[in-house]
Amino acid sequence: MAVDENSDAPTAARTRLPREIWVLVGAAFVIAIGFGLVAPALPAFARSFDVGVTAASFVISLFAVFRLGFAPISGRLVARFGELRIYVVGLCISALSSGACAFAADYWQLLFFRAFGGIGSTMFTVSAISLLVRLAPPQARGRASGMWATGFLLGNIAGPMLGGVLVTISLRAPFFVYTVALVVALVLSGLMLRGRTGGSPANDPDAAPAASFRVAWRHPAFRAALAASFANGWTVFGVRVALVPLFVVEALRQREDWAGYALAVFAVGNAAALMVSGRLADRHGRRPPVMAGLVVTAVGTGVLGLIGSLPLFLVVSMVCGAGSGLVNPPMTAVVADVIGSKARGGPVLAGFQMAADVGAILGPVLAGAVAEVSGFAAAFVLTGAVSALALLFWLRAPETLPGRSSAAVDASAAAAVSDGLTVPRPQGRDTGPSS
Repeated sequence: MAVDENSDAPTAARTRLPREIWVLVGAAFVIAIGFGLVAPALPAFARSFDVGVTAASFVISLFAVFRLGFAPISGRLVARFGELRIYVVGLCISALSSGACAFAADYWQLLFFRAFGGIGSTMFTVSAISLLVRLAPPQARGRASGMWATGFLLGNIAGPMLGGVLVTISLRAPFFVYTVALVVALVLSGLMLRGRTGGSPANDPDAAPAASFRVAWRHPAFRAALAASFANGWTVFGVRVALVPLFVVEALRQREDWAGYALAVFAVGNAAALMVSGRLADRHGRRPPVMAGLVVTAVGTGVLGLIGSLPLFLVVSMVCGAGSGLVNPPMTAVVADVIGSKARGGPVLAGFQMAADVGAILGPVLAGAVAEVSGFAAAFVLTGAVSALALLFWLRAPETLPGRSSAAVDASAAAAVSDGLTVPRPQGRDTGPSS
């Protein structure tokens, strides 16, 4: 496994993204809209079966647990059968799960069907990122990752707004519409990507051996990407959703709708940064935007709990969103650089996704416990410290942008060779461990 593509970083601005990348971006947007549709309906739908708040929350948590637990299996399936097959199967499972939830007759059926959907979710997520790695030109990976993340973000913004309207019609309606959205994504990607992504690895003579997580772990840039992924999951998918609405209502004494506005301005800042972060990563290297984003996120999140003014809180929330947007595309591009275009990176990408999922699960629990004992300010400081810890990994990580050489990467390759692994020698560009 190596960063062995012949490319020149300055050509990033001239590189056009393949049509297949835009198909993945469009499918991501459709999927995210559907996922956002059910977000406002799911807790209330669970409560409609006469269960408590804890039981209703467990429906959401179990989905994340199944995503996390099935991720390693998804990675191995991608390595064995190829990305497109697992992507299609994952979308089919998610569509069946959503449709079944719409017909759930009791709480336990809803719990089972929703958990089943977590399996499909991790299958199409891991395979989609793997497709992104293999199809994006090496010199445009940051831009491709940014466009894909933007597709998901815009869908997540539009979905809850439409879902709030559907809930007034019926608590089951969002699940029906989500099923339709998944079928649309399935048809869109299945037809337009068929025959364009390579077949089963066993039948692909040009495919490199499947990338090994154990070998990828030896690359300091990959370890830094895992740390940033964990911090991003903790901050963006965990604490932001769990604590920011409570802080707005309980500490700032604002109406509940202002909690939604606070999340919305975070998304605006995130979207704005995503549009430029990928291009910066392709032109100037992966490390600068990631490190800048982690600094902004650490400082911004750390001071959120100390703010007593709603307008200032909204401004800082937008800044934090921009920090997260700076991190995401180059972080994903680093993982793609380590894997390379030829290898199937399912196991490596599964581990990368699991880091974010673990952060999203642990963040609300630990930060929430700190908030109960020591207050919101301490909880946000803890969250900022997680991003600062991830920054320490990046201080020691080498640059992986193809065309940039690094002695640190050469040392990583030498260590892999000493472990009995085959690693291509550097040819005037960055190289990582190879399996």
